[in-house]
Amino acid sequence: MARVRKPSVVLRLALYGCPNRPFFHIVAGKRRAARNRYIYEQLGVYDPMPNEHNEKVATLNIERIKYWLAHGAEPKKSVAVLLGLAGILPVHPYSVEVARRNRENPVTDSGQDSITEDTEEQEE
Repeated sequence: MARVRKPSVVLRLALYGCPNRPFFHIVAGKRRAARNRYIYEQLGVYDPMPNEHNEKVATLNIERIKYWLAHGAEPKKSVAVLLGLAGILPVHPYSVEVARRNRENPVTDSGQDSITEDTEEQEE
C-alpha cells in the first residue's frame, strides 16, 4: 500500500506580542518546525484582541496565500478558519458550528438587569 505523503509546507499562526497582548503573523513554514522557526514567508497578520469598534483585525496577502496553496501548502485549522471567513477557502465547518451555537444561545447583557429586578422584588 502506498504511503500518503503530507506537504512539507504549512500555513500557520506564529505567536508574537506579549503574554497579555497576543499578536500573530500568518506564515508559511516547515511542517515539523517549531511554531516560530523556519519561516519561509510572512503572509499576513492577525490581531485577536478586539479594538475600540469590537473588531478583530486580520491583514492578508491574498496573492501569496493563493501561491502557497497552489504549491501544496496545507493551512492549519486556525488559518483555515481565517481564510474561510476572508473568502479565500470554503467556510470551515468549525465556523459554521460556532455560528449555530451562538444563534441558539445568544449572549445576554452583563446580567445587571436581572439582579436589580430581584432586589426590587425583595424590598416589596
